[in-house]
Amino acid sequence: MTDANKPPTREIVHVTHPDRDNLFRTAATPSDLIKKNVKTFGVQCTQCQKTLDKLLKCSKCKGVWYCSKECQKKHWPAHKPACHDVERSSGALKFVRVFCANITLMMFLKVAIIYDCGLLDNPRLGFDVPFMARVDIAIEPTDILDFAGLYLDNGPIAEKLKGMVQVNVVSAWDPNTHPPLTPARLRLWREARAQSTVSGYGKDPVGLIEFLNYTENSTTAAFHISSSILDVARKREPFLCSSAIMGNHFEKPMDSATCIEYINLHIRADEQDQLLLRTVMTEQDKEVIRATGRNEDLLPVSLLNFKMQRELLYANIMKLRR
Repeated sequence: MTDANKPPTREIVHVTHPDRDNLFRTAATPSDLIKKNVKTFGVQCTQCQKTLDKLLKCSKCKGVWYCSKECQKKHWPAHKPACHDVERSSGALKFVRVFCANITLMMFLKVAIIYDCGLLDNPRLGFDVPFMARVDIAIEPTDILDFAGLYLDNGPIAEKLKGMVQVNVVSAWDPNTHPPLTPARLRLWREARAQSTVSGYGKDPVGLIEFLNYTENSTTAAFHISSSILDVARKREPFLCSSAIMGNHFEKPMDSATCIEYINLHIRADEQDQLLLRTVMTEQDKEVIRATGRNEDLLPVSLLNFKMQRELLYANIMKLRR
């Protein structure tokens, strides 16, 4: 083959902003505070909703929890269709608890939820009427060049690849188009609404978050949004950004997409795992990225595609696939 007939060489150059580490340390929630907050995150039995002191999870999918073997047996007919083997030994619960215990991440997630669920437009939401946000999470390589290697499928990838939690999509539960809340979720919201009022937060809206990680199992938690976070959403002060290459400053709007992008970049900047959201990637995690590069017709692929189209970091990687 002559030089003229050789396929063009494809190169990806990734540049890190010189102030990234300092900005991360300034905003990051300390590890000891995260660990302390995790202990306050209660988990309920999937069958009877009893709060668990010790987690007894399904040994196959590791995505549901029970207070006893009796409750597990009672719940099996409902759980069986969604029960599949997973590679990650602890399932997604560990990362959900750690994420919810992180003050910084939850502040920006709550602002995104305020916009997506329309809390600024409907004052009844969170008081008389429940609201719920769906948060689809996934595991990506900590090194964006490893992500590019999987997406383009053009080279060897380490068997033990360092990964981290990322948020793909935040979407609102719509009572007009989605199935109604299950009795268990409705009860969880009502109990959280009552507890929030008793605790002195009666003026704060209370909602539900459903975390999913491309499986049929999910984790639902109740949360309240403080007036200070509502004020941040109302003011809509833009994010001030800086180019790592050119050094020029530019603004990005205060909206759901920018808040999610900030969350993902903040987690990516955590090289020492201060946020406790890093793990070894499974083959399933890797295959989702490869399948996205092949543009397969799968839900995890569409979720990751949506994230890549939304966030600037992936723009040049997507161009190489075209």
